[in-house]
Amino acid sequence: MKNRPDYPFIIGFLLIVICSSLLGQSTAPQTDPGAAPAAADSAAAGPATTKAHDNSFVIGNDDRLSINVWKEPDLTETVPVRSDGKISMPLIGEVQAAGLTPLQLEQGIADKLKTYITDPQVTVMVAQINSEKFNILGRVAKPGSYSLSATTTVLDAIAEAGGFQDFAKQKDIYILRQKPGGGETRIPFNYKAVIRGNKPEENVRLLPHDTIVVP
Repeated sequence: MKNRPDYPFIIGFLLIVICSSLLGQSTAPQTDPGAAPAAADSAAAGPATTKAHDNSFVIGNDDRLSINVWKEPDLTETVPVRSDGKISMPLIGEVQAAGLTPLQLEQGIADKLKTYITDPQVTVMVAQINSEKFNILGRVAKPGSYSLSATTTVLDAIAEAGGFQDFAKQKDIYILRQKPGGGETRIPFNYKAVIRGNKPEENVRLLPHDTIVVP
């Protein structure tokens, strides 16, 4: 008697092979042949639209601005804001900068450049903030007005002013801070307690126009 082929076994084996092949195709990483050219086209199309500056900042006198005009190296430079609130640029001359945000100034420069350049792409960055200041008065070595950075604390301000004069009342220092609706609030600062680590919360970050008084 001849052996007959085991048809159920053969069919089952073929189903396993087919399923394995289909599963491999579904899990294989899919590549888009047009992806790389698209990325290249995007890079060639123009500068990124994301701005790396804070549009809540208002430019003031003495600030230094880094101005970049895409594909125009002669117009890319760092300029100071003059005491009259203006900057000077090639082609367009004087431009009002003080009182504007970097984004507003970008738009203003771009509008003026349209006379000379097709679709100018302008970026304005604040390279150095000199317009925001704090005051320190009283018994310090160098009382006066100083430029304010984003991280200046009361201790930083005292050090910048050269430290205390003799007989300064180091426990009775205070900061006068302007209220949004008018008037001032008084913030106490006990220097001796702060440097001992007892009242670190009193070493506040200064805001523009804060005045430190050292009796």
